[in-house]
Amino acid sequence: MIWGIFKRDMCHATRNVIAVIVSMGLVVVPALYAWFNIAASWDPYGNTKALKVAVANNDKGYKSDLIPVRVNVGETIISTLHANDQLDWQFVKSDKAIDGVKSGEYYAAIVIPKGFSADMMTLFSPDIKHAQLKYYLNEKINPIAPHITDQGATTVVNTIDKTFAKTIAQVGLDLASSILHYSQSPQMAEYMRNLNGNLTTTADTLSGASQQVTSYSQLLGSANDIVDSTGKLLASATKAGKQAQNALKQGKSGATSLTSAGANVTSSVNTALDQVSGAFDQVAAKVNKAFDAIGKGSDTAASQLTALSEQVSSGESLYDTYITSLNHMRESVEQLPDSDSAKQALLEAIDREITLLEAAKGDSQKLAQQLKDASTQVTQDTAAAESSRKEILNRITSAKQSISNVRDDYATNVKPKIDALASTVSTLISQTDSMITQLSGTADGLDDVTGDVGTNVTSIRSTLGAIAKKLDSSAATVKELITKLETDGNAGDGNSDGGDGDNDADSGESDELRALATANASTLSTLISAPVALHRVSVYPIANYGSAMAPFYTILSIWVGAIILCAMLKVTISDREKAHVLGLGDTLPRIAGPSGPGNASRWGLRLDHEYFGRYAIFALLALLQGTLVCLGDTYFLGVQANHALQFLAVGWLAALVFSNIVYTLTVSFGDIGKAVAVVLLVMQVAGSGGTFPIETLPKFFQMLYPFLPFPHAIDAMHAAMAGSYGNEYLLDMVYLALFLIPSLLLGLVLRKPVIRLNNWVSRNLESTKVM
Repeated sequence: MIWGIFKRDMCHATRNVIAVIVSMGLVVVPALYAWFNIAASWDPYGNTKALKVAVANNDKGYKSDLIPVRVNVGETIISTLHANDQLDWQFVKSDKAIDGVKSGEYYAAIVIPKGFSADMMTLFSPDIKHAQLKYYLNEKINPIAPHITDQGATTVVNTIDKTFAKTIAQVGLDLASSILHYSQSPQMAEYMRNLNGNLTTTADTLSGASQQVTSYSQLLGSANDIVDSTGKLLASATKAGKQAQNALKQGKSGATSLTSAGANVTSSVNTALDQVSGAFDQVAAKVNKAFDAIGKGSDTAASQLTALSEQVSSGESLYDTYITSLNHMRESVEQLPDSDSAKQALLEAIDREITLLEAAKGDSQKLAQQLKDASTQVTQDTAAAESSRKEILNRITSAKQSISNVRDDYATNVKPKIDALASTVSTLISQTDSMITQLSGTADGLDDVTGDVGTNVTSIRSTLGAIAKKLDSSAATVKELITKLETDGNAGDGNSDGGDGDNDADSGESDELRALATANASTLSTLISAPVALHRVSVYPIANYGSAMAPFYTILSIWVGAIILCAMLKVTISDREKAHVLGLGDTLPRIAGPSGPGNASRWGLRLDHEYFGRYAIFALLALLQGTLVCLGDTYFLGVQANHALQFLAVGWLAALVFSNIVYTLTVSFGDIGKAVAVVLLVMQVAGSGGTFPIETLPKFFQMLYPFLPFPHAIDAMHAAMAGSYGNEYLLDMVYLALFLIPSLLLGLVLRKPVIRLNNWVSRNLESTKVM
């Protein structure tokens, strides 16, 4: 029975061209509805460049003693917006901007007031004001445009805030960086060293002055005793002066003897060293002669080398004599006054000369031993004789060089220092003798200096005590400053030894300041002006706004297609069609009663046969509608569909569910059912969450949300497009399919009691000749 009804419906739908065209229109129209809406909303926020927003700058700028350069933030804003293509910025006068918003020429206008820069610069004054932009908005032109222009105005404000903060931060960082670089420069380090040195000298001077003042006070305390003993002191001074004169005479004699000894030593040194050097030349000649005689007779050569060895050994006494003379000279020098700076230099020169003589003596001893060894060797191994000759000649050369070093060092260092010391001592003795003579004369003239010296000693000592305390306090302050400078310098250099926690902390802060100041000032100022950066991580990303809206418009078009089917196709079967399906001719027997659902049940055509038989063509056309709109979304518009087959399956299931619901409402309640289907459409457009999140809708829609088929179909389509979390897709498909249960229950069971009532309502509506 169901197949018979469906087969006759298909024959009627394809009987003529008009029927085919109408059938095709029923399939295409819902798809066009979806495609136009999706294409229109493909990238609306990417086309905001055509929205005109006026900008007027009335800013007069700002200039003060703190900022001597004129600052005009308004001009900076205008320059920034010239490079911004987010909106179609129109730069006009303020009057034209406001009038353009009223007339609809501009969607919005931003007016920068006269005191904008001045208000921003109150950041550096106690009376801080918020700089304000005037924002004019025409809200009646378009419901979405105000939100887009609001975003543009917000962008302007954020740009101003970030630019201002970045500028202030960059100036501060540049200043800090310059100061830090200068503080680390060699000039600054030299200044700090000089400062520390000067402060140290000042502190020492203050401390010394305090000690001197204290000493003066103590000295004044014993002033009376000093005055009393002055005569005795002067008398003893006179006596000591005479004794000193005698001692000076002896010292002068010692200086003369030192000069004489130096001259004698010099003469003996030159004579002895010349003799030794000449002796070495003779030894070298005899060595060559002895070695040349090896071929004639080894015994003769050995005898000559032995004689040379003894000759060299006998010359060592000359070194000992010279060393003894230098030691005598050293003893004479040590008796001189220690205050003479030339004394120590002469002692060091004599010690170095003795060392050189001992080295030269060692070379002579080694030479003598080599000659002795060579005398033995030539009698045993004549082949190695030539090698021994070279070694002996080299040793002779080395010994002569040692002698030359001794002579040169004596002439360069010892002799001049002897002469200088003798001259200095003589001069000192003469000056001291003169001073003692003057002291004696002075002592003779001071016998009467014992008057009224101690009258005001007490008051003077009190004053001197107060001065000493002040000097000690000043010295302590300067030393504390030196310590602080040294601590800060060590912390800045990062040389803290880690033993002091405060120093470690200072060092860490200094390192952080150095790292901050040496970094890129522009980068740091940008970070300070916008310390938080938003890193977007897309979870189940959607390619564009059109793809995001595609599920809503696709599901909506499928429901609209179901309403169009019920509006264009008959949901009830005529008695003539029933008779043809039953094979009863063109009409049912009179016994069937009035025309209506179920009146042919006695011949086997039950109510459910009529329901499913006529619904079959509705289901076929609905599936075609769903297939076309989904394929068009994917392959014509290019809507994102990561799982194309799942996307198409949602369209098929939605087409079956929606067409069944609308068909059931219409077959059960006639035109009233069609009206209910339209009401359900309107309710689901608002309460499905397809455009705005369901959480933003009124409470009524949030409660109604789970009991509408749209949300489940849209969620399933989203999962098919971008990916499913767990069993999200399957669950939404199941929830969507569950809506068939109440629909079938109504179409097959619950509508039976109201069939007569529905027929009566239909007859009354037809009787109006209007409905």
